[in-house]
Amino acid sequence: MARSDVHPWREFKPWQVWPGSYDNPRSDGFYPRPDAPGPRLNKRTSITSIGSCFAREIKQVLKREGCNYLEEETERPASQHASAAWERLYNTFSLRQVFEYTFESFTPVHRWWTSPLTGQVQDPFRRIILYPGLEEAEADFERHRACSRRVLETAEVLILTLELTEIWADKEDGSVICLPSGPYVMEGGDISRYEFRVSRYGENLANLERIHAIMKVHNPGCRLIVAVSPVQLWATFREDADVISASCNSKSTLRAVVDEFVAGRDNVHYFPAYEMASIFRPMLGQSIFTEGRENFHVNQDAVDFIMRHFFAFYFDGREE
Repeated sequence: MARSDVHPWREFKPWQVWPGSYDNPRSDGFYPRPDAPGPRLNKRTSITSIGSCFAREIKQVLKREGCNYLEEETERPASQHASAAWERLYNTFSLRQVFEYTFESFTPVHRWWTSPLTGQVQDPFRRIILYPGLEEAEADFERHRACSRRVLETAEVLILTLELTEIWADKEDGSVICLPSGPYVMEGGDISRYEFRVSRYGENLANLERIHAIMKVHNPGCRLIVAVSPVQLWATFREDADVISASCNSKSTLRAVVDEFVAGRDNVHYFPAYEMASIFRPMLGQSIFTEGRENFHVNQDAVDFIMRHFFAFYFDGREE
């Protein structure tokens, strides 16, 4: 048990007390955790991940370690970030839309962008996915939906990584694009129909609950592991906040959302990747960020550190 001079009447478990506080021992290098951290997995468990670029980091480590990571559309560059060609999805709205178009319907008023100069057709909801024409875009999207459905119906574990709360929403139908980018934007395409805003607690929680409800219908045995990405915002579109404050707001909001989302759901678990990178590694005197142009991203040592804990938390070491 841990000691507290402030609350001498209370006995705390070691993971309830800040490492090294008062006369409690400093951390041994392993993240303190409750006694029941989550599901037990092995290398034959079918796993998929979707979300921000941190989902790609998770994918790469799981594949490197020989886990049963589900993959479709491997010939498509957009699939490098996840189990299918979902591309990078930075907000919970974009995540929700994937589950809706996979299993239900998704019919935004402005479905495709056509670049003004080159005529390329761009999928605005999957960041930068391009086609030579509308016919090719429609046909490939139907193939993509089938691939997405196979992955999500097969997965025994679904890992969601949450990134930020800044969104661009269509003022007419409320659909959300991941980011205004690609040739359509660079060639002067009109994005005035999209309004930038900061999404808030309630709507992000509703998005996660919607995802959970869809999965409960189409893959009720799937367990969800949710993480807040430790990758910080590279830039903010906000005019009222600096990038560091905007990044902190995104992470704090999403962390609070996940806390409520996980509560009371036996098949939903939180994995503290964000805390490991942003608080625990600095406590140990270890670096977090990469060097060079992408210094807002966690470095490979931090990724490996996080994933070692992931295996320790959830994997039982058996391959049966």
